[in-house]
Amino acid sequence: MAGLADVASRGEDTFPKILLRNARDFGTRTAFREKDFGIWQSWTWADVLDEIRSLSLGLKELGLAKGDKVAIVGSNRPRLYWSMVAAQAVGAVPVPVYADSVAEEMAFVLGHAEVRFAVVQDQEQVDKLQSMTDEVPSLTEIIYDEPRGLRDYDHSHLHHFETVQERGHAVLAAHENAADAWVEGFSDATGSDIAVMLYTSGTTGRPKGVMLSFDNLVISARNGNRFDNLDETEEVLAYLPMAWIGDHVFSLAQAFTAAYCVNCPESMDTIDVDRLEIAPTYFFAPPRVFENMLTSILVRMEDAGTTKKKMFDVFMGVAKRVGERILNGEQVSLKDRVLYGLGEFFVYGPLKNRMGLTRLKVGYTAGEAIGPEIFQFYRSLGLNLKQLYGQTEASVYITLQPDGEIFGDTVGKPAPDVELKIAESGEVLYRSPGVFVGYFKNDEATRSTKTEEGWVHTGDAGFITDNGHLKIIDRAKDVGKLTDGALFAPKYIENKLKFFPNIKEAVAFGNEREKVGVFINIDLTSVGSWAERNNVNYASYQELAAHPDVYEMIESHVDQVNRDLASEPMMAGAQIQRFLILHKELDADDGELTRTQKVRRTFISDRYGALIEALYDGSKEKYVKTEVTFEDGRTGAIEATVEIRDMTPHSSGAIHQEAAE
Repeated sequence: MAGLADVASRGEDTFPKILLRNARDFGTRTAFREKDFGIWQSWTWADVLDEIRSLSLGLKELGLAKGDKVAIVGSNRPRLYWSMVAAQAVGAVPVPVYADSVAEEMAFVLGHAEVRFAVVQDQEQVDKLQSMTDEVPSLTEIIYDEPRGLRDYDHSHLHHFETVQERGHAVLAAHENAADAWVEGFSDATGSDIAVMLYTSGTTGRPKGVMLSFDNLVISARNGNRFDNLDETEEVLAYLPMAWIGDHVFSLAQAFTAAYCVNCPESMDTIDVDRLEIAPTYFFAPPRVFENMLTSILVRMEDAGTTKKKMFDVFMGVAKRVGERILNGEQVSLKDRVLYGLGEFFVYGPLKNRMGLTRLKVGYTAGEAIGPEIFQFYRSLGLNLKQLYGQTEASVYITLQPDGEIFGDTVGKPAPDVELKIAESGEVLYRSPGVFVGYFKNDEATRSTKTEEGWVHTGDAGFITDNGHLKIIDRAKDVGKLTDGALFAPKYIENKLKFFPNIKEAVAFGNEREKVGVFINIDLTSVGSWAERNNVNYASYQELAAHPDVYEMIESHVDQVNRDLASEPMMAGAQIQRFLILHKELDADDGELTRTQKVRRTFISDRYGALIEALYDGSKEKYVKTEVTFEDGRTGAIEATVEIRDMTPHSSGAIHQEAAE
C-alpha cells in the first residue's frame, strides 16, 4: 500500500487519508453493502480503497482538477459515496443533490455551484441533466452507475462508472509509481480544505451552498462517535437523501472515522425489509419515519385477534409504566421487572424484530420535534432512542442527549466542543469546530448568519432549562403574537397535532390575527385503515378528507390539543378556534414542502391565501382550485369545496381543576 505510512504520519485529517488508515487497520472488515436483485453485495475497506483509487485516477484522466465541483445525484449507492471521496482525492469538491428534485431546482443548484462533472445513478438522472445544458454550461462530463437504457446515447461526454475505473486501472498498469503518486497528490491536503458543499433545503428562499471543511466534518464525526461509543462494529442503513447533512455525516463522515459498515437498501420500497435483514446498531430517522412505523404497528394491532390485542395492550401498559426507567438503569420492583421480562418475550422483542431494531445500540431523531408519546413508546420497548439538535451549518451536532438524561420535550445538552448561548431576542446561538466555512458566493448571507467571533444564528427560538438542556420553541421568525398579545408559536401547535397518527401534517396561522386557524393533512394510511374498519367508503384522498366522520375524528384531536394548550400558561391564549382539512396532501413537487419535508410557510400562505382568509371571515366552506404536479411532470388541477369548522377554547382554570380532581 504505497505511501500509506508516510501520509498517515501527516495526520488523518481528510477522508482520502482516513481511507488509507481504514484499509491498513481494518482492511478485511466489511465497509459497504448494497442489496441488488435481492442479494447483499459486500466490499471490505481494502476493496473500497481499490474502487476509489481507480475511480479517482480515471476522473483525473477525464480532466477533473483541483477546485472543480462534482455533482452527486441518485439514491444511496456505494459508488456514489465512493465518488465523493474519489473527487476529494483529486482536490475537487463533491456537491450532493436531492435526486427527486425537479429539473428547475436541480439546474439552479448545479448552475450556482458551477459543477463541471456529475456522477449519477441511472438514465433518469442522465436525462434530467442533459435537459439543462443551457442552464448549466459548466457541466461537461456525466458518469453513470446503472447502464440500463443508455446504450444508444451519445457517449462523447457520457461515461459508464466502470469505464472510468478502467481508465484508472490502465494508469496503474502503465506507471509503476501511479499508486504512490495518487497518494502523494492528496498528502498535502489539510483539514481546512473544503470537503463538500451541501445546499440548504430552501425553506425561506433559494437554497444556499454551505461549504464545509474536512475539519468541520472529521472533528464533529469523531466527537459524535466518542459520545455514543461508536466503533468499527456498528452497522447503519443509508437511506436518507445524500444531499442532506445528516446522511453525509452518518453514512460517510462517521462511517469513515469509526470504520463501521454502511448498508445501502435495494430501493426506497424495500427499506423495511432491508432494515429487518441488517438490524442496524446505529440508526437515524426523522420523526416522520418513527411516526409511520408506529402508525403501521397500531393499524396492524387494530386488525389483530382479540387475544393478541389484549396482550399488546396489557404489556404496553407495563412498558409505559416502567420501560424507560429500566432503560435508564433506575430501580424498579421485582414484580415489574418480571412483567417487563414477559413483555419482552411476548410483545417487545417481536415488535423490535419486526421493525429491524433488535440490535439497536443507539437511535436518533431530529429535524422536527417528535411527539412525547411516540418518543416514549420506542424508549419503553428498551430502544435507546434519543433526540439531537443540529444544522447543516454545524456539521449536524449542536446538542445531544446523554444516556440517562433523555427528556421528550428537550433536545439535550451542548455536544462535545460546542458552546451555546441564548440571545436577548430568545434566538439560539452556537459556536463549535463544526461551524461552516461560509455560503458559496454569498458573503452577505454568511455575515448575517455567522458573527466575526464565530457564533452562528440558528434562527430558532429557545431557552436552556434548569438542568442545562436546550428546549426549542419554534423558528424565531415564526414566533409571533395574536392581536390580544398572546404568544403564537405555530410549530409548537403543529407538532402537538402531528402527535396523532391520523394527522400527517399541519400548518397553523395566527400571527397578528385575533385567533388561531389551522390547515390539516390527514394520514392516508392511518385514516384509510380506520375507514376500512368502520365501513367508510371513499375513492380518493380528497373524498376521505372531506368525509363528515373524518372531520368528527379530527375535531376530537384538535379539541385534545386545545385542552393541552389550556394547561400551559404561555400557550393557553393560542388555542385553535377554526380548522379545515386540506383537499390534497402537501407535496414537495408542488413546492409546498422542502425536499426534507419541511413546510414552506411563505409559499403556502401565497398559494392558499383564499383558504386562509376563509378561516378568518366566518365562512363555513370555501371553493378552491389547486394546481398539482404529477410524478411524470404533467400538471393538472384539483377542485374542492373545503369545510371549515369552529372550535370552542377551553378555560385554563377548568383544565387545572380537572387535573387536580
